[in-house]
This record gives sequence, structure tokens and C-alpha cells, in this order.
Amino acid sequence: MGVPGGSRVNLLITLLLMCACIATATVAGAEYAKYRDPKQPLSRRIGDLLGRMTLAEKIGQMSQIEQANATADIIKKYFIGSVVSGAGSVPAANAPPETWVDMVNGMQRGALSTRLGIPILYGIDAVHGVGNVYKATIFPHNVGLGCTRDPKLAKEIGAAIALEVRATGIPYAFAPCAAVCRDPRWGRCYESFSEDPDVVQRMVTAVISGLQGEGSRPGESFVPGGQRKVAACALHFVGDGGTTDGDKQNGTFHELLRVHMPPYYSAVSQGVSTVMVSFTSWHGVKMHANHFLLTEFLKTRLQFKGFVISDWEGIDRITTPAHADYLLSIKLAIMAGIDMVSKLRLTYDSYVVNCEKRPCENNYKCLFQVMIPYTYTEFINGLTKLVQNGHIPMSRIDDAVRRILRVKLTIGLFESPYGSRSLAGELGKKEHRELARESVRRSLVLLKNGKAGDKPLLPLPKNAKGSILVAGSHADDLGSQCGGWTVTWQGVAGNNLTTGTTILGGIRQAVQGHGTDVVYYEKPDAGFMRRNKAHFDYAVVVVGELPYAEAFGDSLNLAIPPPGPSLIWDVCGSVRCVVVLVAGRPLVVEPCLDAVDALVAAWLPGTEGQGVSDVLFGDYGFTGKLARTWFRRVEQLPMNMGDAHYDPLFPFGFGLETQPLKA
Repeated sequence: MGVPGGSRVNLLITLLLMCACIATATVAGAEYAKYRDPKQPLSRRIGDLLGRMTLAEKIGQMSQIEQANATADIIKKYFIGSVVSGAGSVPAANAPPETWVDMVNGMQRGALSTRLGIPILYGIDAVHGVGNVYKATIFPHNVGLGCTRDPKLAKEIGAAIALEVRATGIPYAFAPCAAVCRDPRWGRCYESFSEDPDVVQRMVTAVISGLQGEGSRPGESFVPGGQRKVAACALHFVGDGGTTDGDKQNGTFHELLRVHMPPYYSAVSQGVSTVMVSFTSWHGVKMHANHFLLTEFLKTRLQFKGFVISDWEGIDRITTPAHADYLLSIKLAIMAGIDMVSKLRLTYDSYVVNCEKRPCENNYKCLFQVMIPYTYTEFINGLTKLVQNGHIPMSRIDDAVRRILRVKLTIGLFESPYGSRSLAGELGKKEHRELARESVRRSLVLLKNGKAGDKPLLPLPKNAKGSILVAGSHADDLGSQCGGWTVTWQGVAGNNLTTGTTILGGIRQAVQGHGTDVVYYEKPDAGFMRRNKAHFDYAVVVVGELPYAEAFGDSLNLAIPPPGPSLIWDVCGSVRCVVVLVAGRPLVVEPCLDAVDALVAAWLPGTEGQGVSDVLFGDYGFTGKLARTWFRRVEQLPMNMGDAHYDPLFPFGFGLETQPLKA
């Protein structure tokens, strides 16, 4: 039986209204998702989002790729979870912060356009400032900051670095370094605050507090500071500072717990967001494959709730040679407890060329190898295959992704995914440079002040009767002051990499208006000194190491690079002189110690060279104390405070003091 015409119309209208209501309800349901609601408990948001994700989306979250490969389309296609600017990786040469923000936001738009709209977590190295970025404030490296013994200062530095990182639109900083360096022959020793785990522990905790802000809960990842704070990363778990040749660690478990683990106890308690794994091995097991230390100890015993990230292609190095069985490396790393894999696609041919140009016969271990440019898709495809074949359980994938999502949610990335150009003025601003200058002043260690029977040379008079001679390769070299991890991975000597004040520039500013002539001659020889010594009241000789990073800095002799030693003899044998040593660690100085009137360890002071002249000329006094033992001969190494064979040139904690001159 048919339906009357009027009734058919009414029925059609009713059906259309019902469909509209159903569609509206469906849209409303799609619009409301618990994971997007900041009022929901954190665990509920994580669970809701995790339950919606496909395997491809989960594995994408576990992938970190280099910005050189990252586009909005790639991030969208592979559901990439993180992007990194490796050392020297920039949007453009000398790019201003606005360009960085635009680049990061462009990538973020790709992530937010995916089905679930999970934002990327963009990361950058920040071991002594956001060193990749032109005109950033470069603070003293940790080897110097440890000599201040001041956690409050370290916290202020962390807060300043967080602002400069955020000025680029980036919410994630690879800092601080938690290594306890026990042997200065290791090329990363300047990244360590001290040989003493207590000093490292206190300074690391303070930096994390500065980077992430106060208010963290024990064992939880929590960044309460909004867009003025960043997620931190404790580097590199664990024991890298106690290795032989930076690779193998075969000490006892008690030693590992006593010396190398304490900084991580405090980092986890402070709520550090992430932990990066070391390239090192523990009793033959690569740390990237060490289930006991990564999962049983760090995650279970210490109750670390953030995520564990690999170092640069760290899982490739599980096998020897690297990448020999990549599928096996993926399985071992993920099952060991690594949650996010940094899979860059860069070659380092340029660094090999630079290495060939370095004075390798003395200070540097040259590495003539090129990392093959494996792609991030190899990791994604390999991990997908391992899960689908049952070699890696979904529970392990879910644990990793849950940790990654926790960090993204707790730093507010879902609510505020984009960087802001309004913070551009934070980069290199005056207040940060003043803080860096103060850090330089307080990190300097005075090792000698006056020969036997003579008056102290320091502080120097500003109103010299004659002229002041400033000599040495490092007197007018901003790049060498800053060291590695500055603009490029290895750093670059010279004055063309960024902005700042050299030590020479600081000296000229200090004596300005006092009628004192400053004569700068980089390499005065014995003949020059004989002819001109009568013109100089005193000399400031600034020598040290060329910039380096990681294994390029490994050294077996720790000698002052030439022509430093001969320059010291020629100048200091003619006039009273202070030698300022710019280096990432103690060097062999005993052979020329008697020749100098005063000796200052300036470490790697960064961009604010006036901090050195502030103390040389008595505007401030010397207060720094050695945070690591200064050896006599390399044959004594490793030698640390408390060792039975302890016979240093200058012991741990040594440092002469001076009083500021009255104005």
C-alpha cells in the first residue's frame, strides 16, 4: 500500500531532520576528544589519544628527523613526532630568530594537519646557549661554570637559555650535560661541570630548574612555564665521563652508582622531560641496547616518566661496523627501552675536510670517516616490520608513545603548538649578555699570581706608564673563546661566526679613558721582544686550544698547541706577564710555569670576553675554584680527587683570590 503525497513529504522532512541531527552529533563527537581537553586528567588524555592511534601514527611519534629533511608534507605523511636541528643545521646562514620561528611553525602546520593533529616536538642543542643560532648569547661551557660552584647562577643561565631557545620557536633543548668527566683526555670533558659527582649533581639540577621552571613533581615530566620554558634533556646516560677513549666503561656497578649516576637521580627527581642515551658501552653492552640500565634501572627503579631518546644515529652503532644489521639494532634498542630514535640524514664530509686542516700532530685525534646518509624511512619501515612479525610487542610501542605524549602534553604543546615572533627580542638581549659576562668573571680560576719574592701582578693597573702588550692566538678570537657546539658542531676559530666581545676587545674597553696604549701583536718573537720590551709595562698572553667537539678533541698529550709555549717563553722572558689559558680542560703547563708571573684558567668563556678583563683589571676579584684536578703530566691520568696516587700540580678546589680595586 502506498503513502499519501502529503505524508511522504512529512516523512522525508522527518528523515532529513533525523539525518541532520545524527550528522551534527557525529561532528560534535569528532570535535570533542578528551585528549584535546586540558581540563581532563593527564593520564586520561594520554589514554584517549593512544587508543585512537594506528601503528603508523605510533611509530611516527617515535621518529626524530633532521630539519634538512623535514617538510610539512613529510611530517604529515609519516606522522613524524620530532624534528631536530643538529649542530650547524640552520634555516639559512645568519638567520634571525623570526626565520627560525617561521620554519618551525611551517613544519608544525604539517603535523597539525594530520588526522589526530599531534604536534611535533622540535629540539635543538643548547649546552652553553642556543649555539646554532646567529647572535645568540653563548655562555661559558660547563667546565668553567663548575668552578663557580653556584647552582643559583646555573639556574639563571638555564632560564636565559630557555628564553633564547623559545625565541626561535623551539620548545625542546638538549641540555644539560650530566657527565662526570674523570679524564680530561676525553674530547667532551668541557661539557662536564666537574670530576666531582656532587658538583655535577647540584649544577645539573639547577640548570633543569632554569630550563623547565619550578613546580615539577618528583618522577614526573612537567614544564609549568608555558612558552617561556622548554623541555630539558639530561645527557648522556650513563657513565660517558668515565670511559676509556670515550667508548668502553668496565668499572664496577658500585662505581657507576657512586660516581656517574647521582646527577640522574636528581634530574629525574627534578622532573627532567627526557634523557638521551650515551654512545658508550658497559661491560661490552652498548648503552643503546642495555635493557637493565635503561628500563630496569632508569625507568623502573628511578621511576623516570619522560621519554628516552637515542643519540645521533646511536642505534646504528650497536653493531660493528655501524649499521651492519640495522633491523637487529632497531629491535635491541627499542626492547632495551629507547622510546624515540634520532635518525638524521646528513653527511659530515665538511668536518672531515676541517679535520684534515687541523694541527693533528699535537692535540687532535682526526677521524677520517663519513657517516653514510641512511634515511628515517628505514627506521620506520624496519620497526613496522618488527611489530607486525611479533618481534616487538605492541605493549612496548605503547609504552614509548605514552611517554612521548606525556612530554608533549605537559609542556602545553597541544594548547600552544606554534612559536611566537614576539619573543625574538629575547635572543642575545643585554640582560642575558650581562649574565654571561658575570658567569665568565666567576668561572675564572687564578692559578698563580707573582713569582717567588715578587709582588702579585694581578690585578693589573689600567693606567700603565708605557704600553700594554696583548699577544697570542686567542686574544682576538671569538670562535676559540666559544669552543665547540657554537654555530657549527666543531665550532670555528675567528671572528666571523657570531657576535660578541673578544678578550682583546674587553682589555681595550677596560683601559679606555686611562691614557693607556694597547699594542696587539699576535705572534711576537724573541727578536721583537728584545727590541721593544722597554716600551711595555706588562703583557697579557692569551693562548689555548682550537675549537673541537666530541672525538675530534680526544688527546693523548694535552699540550698547549703551538706556537703557545714558545710565545710564552719569548714574551714572559722579557716583561712581566699574565698568561690567560683558553681551553676546555687542564693542559700541560708545568714546564713554563716558572716563566710566567700570573696564570689564569679562562676555560671556554663564550661570547662575553669583557668578563675576563673585568677581573684582570680588578673591577671584580678572582673567586673561581677548580672543579677538576690540574695534573702535572698526562702519564698521571686518570687522576681525581681522593685517588691514592693523587699528586696534582693544582688540586681540586684550588684557586687564588684577589680583592676588587676601589674605584
